[in-house]
Amino acid sequence: MSALAGQKIIITAGPTIEAIDPVRFISNRSSGKQGYLIAEALAHRGADVRLVSGPTCLSCPLEVTRIDVESARDMQTAVQAELPADIFIAVAAVADWRPAETHNLKAEKTSHSTSLQLVENPDILKTISQMAQNRPRLVIGFAAETHDVLERARAKRLRKGCDWIIANDVSGDVMGGDENEACLISEANELRWSRASKAVIAANLADAIDAALSAD
Repeated sequence: MSALAGQKIIITAGPTIEAIDPVRFISNRSSGKQGYLIAEALAHRGADVRLVSGPTCLSCPLEVTRIDVESARDMQTAVQAELPADIFIAVAAVADWRPAETHNLKAEKTSHSTSLQLVENPDILKTISQMAQNRPRLVIGFAAETHDVLERARAKRLRKGCDWIIANDVSGDVMGGDENEACLISEANELRWSRASKAVIAANLADAIDAALSAD
């Protein structure tokens, strides 16, 4: 029997969108595929999975509870509402910034250049990692980088305070694609996974979590 059976796991997936007005928004290229496949792999092993998802075109995996959100602030609220949990996995590509002002009506185009003032969004991974109470026993982040991938991921793990971080290079066709290459970084070691389907990467992560829980 898997050690994941009965474990409550919160996973974030997909992009967030940050509204400028009712028509326009800021977002990114995340498809949500990797997060959804991780949710499916963990649910298949008996975990109670809560998938907090930004807007995607994906179907919710069987036996997974999906909570739909749009903005980073919506996502943070939904994650915190699901606590306490045993494990938190931050796969979502959360927008780092949002417009300082959201217009209720469509902003009109003018002949003059315009500037968009941005403010920082909440850091969901850091918030959950550094909770004094109700912190999940295992907090896992993702580092989607385009250069100096391992170095930046190692620094991000320490900066955020998470237990594990999954480093992956998104400089090519990873975002929106069907394959990924990743490295699981923890305080103790680094485990590299060669380029494979995102389903294989998801299974690898599920196996690593299962092994870690079994060792406790």
